[in-house]
Amino acid sequence: MTRTTTDPRTRRPGGGGIVPVLAFAGIVVAVMQTLLVPVIKNLPELLGTSPSNATWVMTSTLLAGAVSTPIMGRLGDLYGKRRMLIASLAVMVVGSLIAGFTSELLVMIVGRALQGFAMGAIPLGIGLMRDGLPREKLGSAMALMSSSIGVGGGLALPVAALVAQHADWHALFFGSAGLGALSILLTLVFVPESPMRAVGTFDVWGALGLSAGLVLFLLPITKGSDWGWTSGTTLGLFGAAAVVLLLWGLMELRLKAPLVDLRTTARPAVLFTNLASIMVGVAFYAVSLVLPQLLQLPTSTGYGLGQSMVVAGLCVAPLGLTMMFTAPVYARISAKYGPKVTLMIGMLIIAVGYGAGLGLMSAAWQTIVIAVVLGAGIGLAYSSLPALIIGAVPASETGAANGLNTLMRSIGTSVSSAVIGMVLANTANQVGGVAVPTMQGFRVSFLIATGAVLLGLVFAAFLPGRRAAANAEKPHLVASSEDAEYGEAASPELVPAGQTAQAGFRGRVLTADGVPVARAKVTLIDRRGRQAGATLSAEGGDYVLAVPSEGAYVLAVTAGGHGPLASGASHPGGARAVEMDLALPSVVPA
Repeated sequence: MTRTTTDPRTRRPGGGGIVPVLAFAGIVVAVMQTLLVPVIKNLPELLGTSPSNATWVMTSTLLAGAVSTPIMGRLGDLYGKRRMLIASLAVMVVGSLIAGFTSELLVMIVGRALQGFAMGAIPLGIGLMRDGLPREKLGSAMALMSSSIGVGGGLALPVAALVAQHADWHALFFGSAGLGALSILLTLVFVPESPMRAVGTFDVWGALGLSAGLVLFLLPITKGSDWGWTSGTTLGLFGAAAVVLLLWGLMELRLKAPLVDLRTTARPAVLFTNLASIMVGVAFYAVSLVLPQLLQLPTSTGYGLGQSMVVAGLCVAPLGLTMMFTAPVYARISAKYGPKVTLMIGMLIIAVGYGAGLGLMSAAWQTIVIAVVLGAGIGLAYSSLPALIIGAVPASETGAANGLNTLMRSIGTSVSSAVIGMVLANTANQVGGVAVPTMQGFRVSFLIATGAVLLGLVFAAFLPGRRAAANAEKPHLVASSEDAEYGEAASPELVPAGQTAQAGFRGRVLTADGVPVARAKVTLIDRRGRQAGATLSAEGGDYVLAVPSEGAYVLAVTAGGHGPLASGASHPGGARAVEMDLALPSVVPA
């Protein structure tokens, strides 16, 4: 059942410390993805195991993050985004402490999986920003939150390298536990809970089905190079993933409150945004794989730059820093041209960066130039994605929809890791029994990233333009009912022939101070922008509105010269009424 007030952005005009606290949380959880990159070559020795087994320390984090993002997003929509954000961070802290106190492979894998679980914090943070910030601050805030994936990953490299070079490697986990605990404290102090709630219960079977399908799909992607891409295990897992995900999709389509609303996901604005997100994820991870290796290879190879682990991390760090500083730039461009154009500009900059990078690999300063250009492009692209998603889904589905979009980016990075890892391995030279990546492999990797982002441009071209999107989102009435009486639905002809209007929404119209508002007009608008009913609130502020069918609606309320103020909600159908109070600021009761 949905219990919410009208658009919370009208009730918290400032936002306080929400933006920096949520962005910090996003950066903290993103750090988990690259935390062990500086010591990845030493993991077999550190854990006393084989190289193939040691890769599970990285793979477990990736798989847990992929599984958790859509699930935590849906749980946040249902039970509170702030609550689920704190839960995600708490699981990360527990995982960090487990990993910090062990050198046993299996225990380490468990700890790393719990660390990866925190990736669900990013879509939850985006949802909290949507629900709690005024519209004029929302664009740059969501841009920063979305970019935190890259910011955290980029900044973690030099810091983790410095720690690993001068301290025991377990200090990396204790540091991440401390950051997680600080993030929880800041969230408790500065971030209020969102009043928005989705309708329905948690789809347990849907969560299990999606988790199984993702694991079956991502596992052969991350381990295919070890198992062999044509091996029975790899092909069998891909086949099993296809079957499981197909059955999962058929099940989700039959549910009234699915984990993922596949009908919403199939909308062009959502579908092509998610496809573009995969391509941006591919492009983002390529630079993270290539530049650190190029910088650390010895100069005796003829193309290696002979830098230390720390210097290599510092040279790549501008990637994350530039992404952070593009958030206000994104807000200005998007305000003028829209997020679709901003996404396309970002991907063009990425293509230029990789294209120029083909000839800029002979000095450390050139890698910094590449990192800056790519950071600007990736920052703009990542910043555009949540705005495109939020503009295409109901407010009650924000967490789940952004969780799915974050998952698409993770799939992109997984594909990038597998493909580019295979390219570098197949083009490597054997020097003293050790495989050394070649310049040819680096350049082919850059070409793959360029091709991916150009394909992403094609997907972005199919997104609705700013005018079309605005017309689709803006509720417009095609019928009026100025004389509607209390309790009477104003446009009964909008109910399909032969269908009885179902119990709909009921609640009270209140001022921001909780004072009931009498004779406030409440208008019900369906997903197509048509008026589906209207009524006037009673002396105690009470209103009742029937709905013609289940689905997403907008309730617009006007009183005392204020409004209309709109609030999105969904009705599950049937005879159950959805309780929903509507708030108006500074309205004098009639």
